[in-house]
Amino acid sequence: MPVTVLLVDDEPLVRAGLRAVLEAQPDIEVAGEAADGAAVVPLVRRLRPDVVAMDVRMPLLDGIEATRVLLRTVSDPPRILVVTTFENDEYVYEALRAGAAGFLLKRARPAEIVHAVRLIAEGESLLFPASVRRLAAEYGDGGGNRAARAELERARLTDREGEVLRLMARGLSNAEIAARLVVGTETVKSHVSAVLAKLGARDRTQAVITAYESGFVAPG
Repeated sequence: MPVTVLLVDDEPLVRAGLRAVLEAQPDIEVAGEAADGAAVVPLVRRLRPDVVAMDVRMPLLDGIEATRVLLRTVSDPPRILVVTTFENDEYVYEALRAGAAGFLLKRARPAEIVHAVRLIAEGESLLFPASVRRLAAEYGDGGGNRAARAELERARLTDREGEVLRLMARGLSNAEIAARLVVGTETVKSHVSAVLAKLGARDRTQAVITAYESGFVAPG
């Protein structure tokens, strides 16, 4: 079955460009398009896409609120990939906080766009460690987010789980974490799953945001 994608952007040329890139792949299908975040929930319920590629700045309902509404109201929601013009943008960080699995720049090369969609569809997160650190440093709460700190305290991560979370924040893959800790990949997968479950995080992105906002990992 192909990966199905819903394109959400108020610029028709952007949607057309993304459609051309994605539909050139035999394993990806564009299920539909929307020009504003207000149309996302009805379309998702009707089309059931695997991935929503969503702009953050739109006139009626922006991608941040559309992400919140989608994750709050739709059972088994699709994965959300933020597509943005500027990476150092408070809107991007707020979209990640709201539940987006990652972000991609509109100027990305076609191969990068395709890779991002496939990665997100597989349940992975698309993290650019340096960019996320900059966003957290500029727009985060500097470790002073009470909710995040309380979440981390309740999680009671083991020392090894805390180590894995720090390496996740640096953008390391499971294989890279395994090599760093000199353990098997399956062991790392188990630790990552435990971290996500204890933090109540949908994916690695949400766990990393909590790590930054609680002060567990310094964004600088």
